Amino acid sequence: MLRFGTDGVRGVALTELSLEYVESLGAASARVLGRGTWLIGRDSRESGPQLEAALVRGLRSQGASCILFGEVPTPALALFSQIRNAPAAMITASHNPYTDNGVKIFAAGGLKLSDAVEADIEAALEAGLELRSIEADPQGNAATDEAGGVSRYVENRVALFPPGALAGLTVVLDCANGAMSVAAPAAVRALGAEVTVIHADPDGVNINDRCGATDTRSLAAAVRSTNADVGLAFDGDGDRVIAIDDQGNVVDGDRLIALAALQLQEEGQLTGDTVVVTVMSNLGFHRAMQAAGITAVATAVGDRYVLEALDGGDYAIGGEQSGHVIYRHLATTGDGLLAGLRLLRHVKESTRPLAVIAADVMTTYPQILINIPVRDRHPDISVELADEISNAEDELDGDGRVLIRSSGTEPLVRVMVEASTDKLASRIANGLADIVRGRFAS
Repeated sequence: MLRFGTDGVRGVALTELSLEYVESLGAASARVLGRGTWLIGRDSRESGPQLEAALVRGLRSQGASCILFGEVPTPALALFSQIRNAPAAMITASHNPYTDNGVKIFAAGGLKLSDAVEADIEAALEAGLELRSIEADPQGNAATDEAGGVSRYVENRVALFPPGALAGLTVVLDCANGAMSVAAPAAVRALGAEVTVIHADPDGVNINDRCGATDTRSLAAAVRSTNADVGLAFDGDGDRVIAIDDQGNVVDGDRLIALAALQLQEEGQLTGDTVVVTVMSNLGFHRAMQAAGITAVATAVGDRYVLEALDGGDYAIGGEQSGHVIYRHLATTGDGLLAGLRLLRHVKESTRPLAVIAADVMTTYPQILINIPVRDRHPDISVELADEISNAEDELDGDGRVLIRSSGTEPLVRVMVEASTDKLASRIANGLADIVRGRFAS
């Protein structure tokens, strides 16, 4: 049985993530989170409609009714869940290829699920649920389509900025052939920027295909060829964004979050002078925040853990190096469009180009990340390799970091090393990776 990872359940569409499993997941989720009205969205994968139908069958079998928003970004569905105070489910595998799909579930209010709630849903799945026949449902609970979700989401985000806030900027948008293909161009144009759009023609199989937040090469080329001020790359469901500066360089999540924290600090909106990131954030980020008098709180990998820490301290900003940027006082989850618009406004109001702004905000330590396929999940991998990690840290002598962890979504162990030089980081990371392969590789 598929289990919850760092962001919902995910697997190969229609095989690992079977229709039967998704139907049962819908039933279990209704049992745990409520049998009232559920909001359903999906990204542009070809398997989306079939999985949507299975999820609806499962929800309705427990007496729930469903409102279908069709193809919408994940942050849009979370926004509607917040406004309507209703649970929601997004059918997406985020940045994965089209062959995968998944289900992200939000509690009423657009909130990510806690570990305890996920465990309750998994327990309900394991117990097995009797799926009542929908045709025999005396309540007549139905699934209804709701149009205009993307437009309402765009209007909501645009309203957060003054009219014409981006006038004079030239921007290239890479929509990953995914859920942001309509919303992002509409929002950026509505605020006055001159926009070039690439990878915004979803056909069911081209989502994240050599484009988007996980492959910014074509966006960098487009920014250079059009002499644009900024490029923004979204992932398939739109909750992540990576930027490209005017010179074609990548501006990753660490730099975006650092810029956001400094911007909020200047505006007097950085609650507690604190920012929340994960253990994957670069050492250079932590040192930059320390120099600015900002406390950086580090959580486990996964935006839901960032959200838990944000809510625990009523903090304003957090996110992940991968491009999840969470403006918690404005949204309940990572929102690539909101983060992108905030960045564009910052560039517009600055007298300096993004290449200079991003370079000045922090110095990035060389970071080597190696993914090793393994036979089984090893949730305590850092404990199992405690001696090896300690030896590597001794060699770095305080000028670097070592992190070894199991992936929350795939059968992988991730080895990450930061050091003062690429050569040192690479040598230590490859040595640790060899140890992992020798003990745990598939």
